[in-house]
Amino acid sequence: MILHSCTPTQQLWPDNPVQIHVFSSPCKLQNLPSSPFNSKVFLGFSLSNHPTRPDYSLHSVSPSFKADQLLSSSVIFSTQNQNPRGTKVLIGFKLQCHSRRVALTVTTKYNAKRKKSYGGVLPSILRSLDTGEDIEKTLDLYHRNLSPKEQTVILKEQRSVDRLLRVFEWMKLQEDYLPNVIHYNVVLQTVGRARKWDELRLCWIEMVKRGVLPTNNTYALLIDLYGKAGLAKEAVLWVNHMKISGIFPDEVTMNTVVRVLKDAGEYDRAHTFYKDWCIGRIVLDFMDDYGSESEPTSLKHFLLTEVFRTGGRNPSSEVLAPSDAEAAVRKPRLTATYNTLIDLYGKAGRLKDATEVFEEMHKSRVAADTFTFNTMIFTYGSHGHLSEAEALLIKMEKRGILPDTKTYNIFLSLYANVGRIDEALRCYRKIREGGLFPDVVTYRAILHVLCERKMVQEVEVVIQEMEKAGKRIDMQSLPVIVKMYVNEGLTNRAKTLFEKRQLDGGLSSKTHAAIIDVYAEKGLWAEAEAVFFCKRLPIGEKKDVVEYNVMVKAYGKAKLYDKAYSLFKRMRTNGTWPDECTYNSIIQMFCGGDLVDQAKDLLVEMLGAGFKPSCITYSSVIASYVRSNRLSNAVDVYREMAKAGVKPNEVVFGSLIDGFAENGNFEEALHYFHTMEELGISANQVVLTCLIKAYSKVGSVEEAKLLYEKIKCLEGGPDIIASNSMLNLCAEMGLILEARSIFDTLRERGRADEFSFATMMYLYKNMGMLDESIIVAEEMKNLGLLKDSVSFNKVMACYATNGQLVACSEMLNDMIRSKILPDNGTFKVLFTVMKKGDVLNEAVEQLECSYRDEKPYAREAIMTVVFSIVGLHSLALEVCESFIKAEMGLEVFAYNVAIYAYGASGRITEAVNVYLRMQDKGVEPDIVTFINLVGCYGKADMEDGIKQIYNLIKHRKIEPDDSLLKALVDAYKTAIMSDLEELVSQEMRFTLDSQFSSDYLTEELSLESEIEDELDESYKVFRFHSTQM
Repeated sequence: MILHSCTPTQQLWPDNPVQIHVFSSPCKLQNLPSSPFNSKVFLGFSLSNHPTRPDYSLHSVSPSFKADQLLSSSVIFSTQNQNPRGTKVLIGFKLQCHSRRVALTVTTKYNAKRKKSYGGVLPSILRSLDTGEDIEKTLDLYHRNLSPKEQTVILKEQRSVDRLLRVFEWMKLQEDYLPNVIHYNVVLQTVGRARKWDELRLCWIEMVKRGVLPTNNTYALLIDLYGKAGLAKEAVLWVNHMKISGIFPDEVTMNTVVRVLKDAGEYDRAHTFYKDWCIGRIVLDFMDDYGSESEPTSLKHFLLTEVFRTGGRNPSSEVLAPSDAEAAVRKPRLTATYNTLIDLYGKAGRLKDATEVFEEMHKSRVAADTFTFNTMIFTYGSHGHLSEAEALLIKMEKRGILPDTKTYNIFLSLYANVGRIDEALRCYRKIREGGLFPDVVTYRAILHVLCERKMVQEVEVVIQEMEKAGKRIDMQSLPVIVKMYVNEGLTNRAKTLFEKRQLDGGLSSKTHAAIIDVYAEKGLWAEAEAVFFCKRLPIGEKKDVVEYNVMVKAYGKAKLYDKAYSLFKRMRTNGTWPDECTYNSIIQMFCGGDLVDQAKDLLVEMLGAGFKPSCITYSSVIASYVRSNRLSNAVDVYREMAKAGVKPNEVVFGSLIDGFAENGNFEEALHYFHTMEELGISANQVVLTCLIKAYSKVGSVEEAKLLYEKIKCLEGGPDIIASNSMLNLCAEMGLILEARSIFDTLRERGRADEFSFATMMYLYKNMGMLDESIIVAEEMKNLGLLKDSVSFNKVMACYATNGQLVACSEMLNDMIRSKILPDNGTFKVLFTVMKKGDVLNEAVEQLECSYRDEKPYAREAIMTVVFSIVGLHSLALEVCESFIKAEMGLEVFAYNVAIYAYGASGRITEAVNVYLRMQDKGVEPDIVTFINLVGCYGKADMEDGIKQIYNLIKHRKIEPDDSLLKALVDAYKTAIMSDLEELVSQEMRFTLDSQFSSDYLTEELSLESEIEDELDESYKVFRFHSTQM
């Protein structure tokens, strides 16, 4: 996130190492007072003098700058009494530094364009030292002309630690060399920045042996060096050494200690140290925690402990305590100190204290600078007081302190954080309008803001501005921009941007990993793979394990398990070893794909590699075994989990309880529930819901009710799964009042889903309450809960049961329009509709047979008949024409359906044409064909057609059939041909009166049973789905 990285003391400032150091250390002044550095040292703790005038510098510098300032301008030598060895020691210089900024980075290359210009022989010496190898010969040429100040400059300008030590060693060998603390401070500072802790130790020991005593400057730079190296504990221990040496920290040293504690998150201790310093004392009780013997000792800590054995002064027991004047309350006098305190209280969330410090700064007439206001603005804004932050900007301008790029960066981030995008963009424009230049933080912040709002064109405009300014997209912003492109479907632009930035080089493995993760989240494994295997600059850069982990994730999301496993196996060959996250991820991935045996093998391998699987990993393996109904294997993994010292959580127990509950093993389910309680693990909704299922299996309604009441007491109450589980139990037990209560509660809260409605339809049907069942079905339809074939089937079956065949057929049309394919359950309902709609048994049997045999157009033919029998002729003909126009492949059932559909819609000519086409194609008509034709002839009063079919029966060219004879009678009635009707009736009366009546009664009795079977089947599907949730 942009706002997370934009803080006044860290990444909010430019990546330029000099500027970052300057602005991230609000503890030192760029320009110190011109008075000498007089740390008045007492054997007890006394207070050093304050400067007599406030500081008005705009920037802060490193605490070690006190030593650096002594490197230019005039030099005043003052000697101290000789030490027992007789060595002369220089301890004080009165110097003025003309530079406005101190570069704090360590580099091994000579910068030809030095920011400082020196006179005399110094430029020649420095060039010779940087370009030549014979350092001693170069120095021998000039040593008689070098003053102590020039010696200090030469030491300070060395960028290589080795060269610095050689120069310093040469100086010490000169007969007229006088050891002084400034030279040692320079050496200590340089080797400390280079993290050469052993060299620092040797330098300190030598310094002590030569009788050079450390000053406040020395301790300040050491504390600063250790703090910036992330060794806050070791840094603070130097304060203890100061106490042993009898040196009371001056304001700059105090400021450094407070800053180090602040940066380490020790806000209370930083505050305590500052308050104690103000009253002239240093309480070191809290430092005992840093010296705990239980903590492992690092190499730096060991070296520091050895250093403490030497150095410092030995306070005399006769020294008196500080006088009242010396022990008076001290107040900071430096701008940098106030800046540190404001930042401290801001980070600690102590807004009131930060405000008091800011006001005290004004009362004490200590000049606030841009950094002060930037820190206060960020402190107010980050705590939700944006209006106060804006007021500070106005006050800042009134005082004549101009906002800088960092000021606008802060406001840009603050506005973005509260969604005020227009103001954020205005801040970006103001940087240019104010004659300032956007820095890397500016570009990062504005790109993040625009990308989050998917403002593609605006992002590309900013990128173009960056290119014109010679700026590259930083590594934090690149994945964000790629993510925006991918989310907007602009994968080609994302690819182009990455490849262009890749050519510039410098992209870390973690940046590659972040981009791969963007593609992985969208299932774009090929794009992720292209980034993973792309050529790197510099060539041969090793891939980090995180990059392998996200690539495994990309393959896993695409269900390319073989590729994921292959990449996992190649990691070691490429020099990258899998870590704990790698094993956890791939095991969980295999479990998600139900490859539980492979996951188990990797679990064993993980343990053998010395890694401890997470609880989630064990839970995934157990759940996968449960889904596979391999409960004994799940129990084995549970036991292995306990041996490995991994404590199971409620998810593990939930899987086991659910598995045994579904398997009907009620005792085992309760056993694991009681085990969970014994381990002090609270049952969550998932566990309690699984227990409700278990009680459902054994019909224990009262116990299930108690559990459901317990769920109600949990935060948020029962979720939809728990409610549906209880609703299911009530429905099976016929508890209509309890079920209705749960269902009504779900409806009132808007949480009832398709399973809730299906359960109530099932319950009402079983109780014979068909009207209520229809009401529930209508509501389910109106709420848009029909999202799949299962839900459509439930409602359609409900309509069919109640005899509402038109509504059932309309639901079929809705299903087709929603592009949901009818399944087996759908066609079972449709066959029931056909039988209830008086479709001939022969026709139904013919269609059922064609459906079972999966013949072409069987599904379309069935839907055509359903639409026809309820009068939805336009829909019937629309489906019919989708297959009747086929040139080949139609069987007799398809022609029969087409004749029926056209005849039912009154389009007799098309029906007859289908019959003629059928004959042309050589398809033999059957009984159903003739029955449908007779019906068409009767509607069209086509007496000849009816007689033709009757004669075929009479002359035994068509086998007599009860349904066909009945159709002939009906056709004669329709055509008002009473004489022929009577003739056919007399000839076939016995057959029609006996067998037809018997078949009709049998059919009616079977219909109700078939519909009930369909509803029961739909409900079983619902129960299966609900138990899998």
